[in-house]
Amino acid sequence: MGRIFILEEAQALMPQVKATTEPVYTLAASLAEELSQAEEAQDETRAEDLRERLQTLVQSWQQSMQDLEAEVKGLWLVDFDSGDGFWCWAYPETELGHWHSYEGGFRSRVPADQRPGVQA
Repeated sequence: MGRIFILEEAQALMPQVKATTEPVYTLAASLAEELSQAEEAQDETRAEDLRERLQTLVQSWQQSMQDLEAEVKGLWLVDFDSGDGFWCWAYPETELGHWHSYEGGFRSRVPADQRPGVQA
């Protein structure tokens, strides 16, 4: 089992998460556009090079998130274990403000202050 975060601990990592994610997202979007053009032009050599670059870029981002003890649950989707679920963030959200159960996943997330068992 990995690290358990209280909300404030996970939120304290968000400047680093966002500073890492934003430029990688921007570069990935650019590479994806180039890839689309290469595929349209049927330039398989260029397309394969771009696929490899995209894969390396995403893997590097994933490792950066894991180094922060976050769990990558999808492309640009990061979770922090709360002990009973996950604090959940997805780019380009400005803050970490959602939670979901272990079983529920992203689609079941709720605002952090509505987490079951939390007194308002």
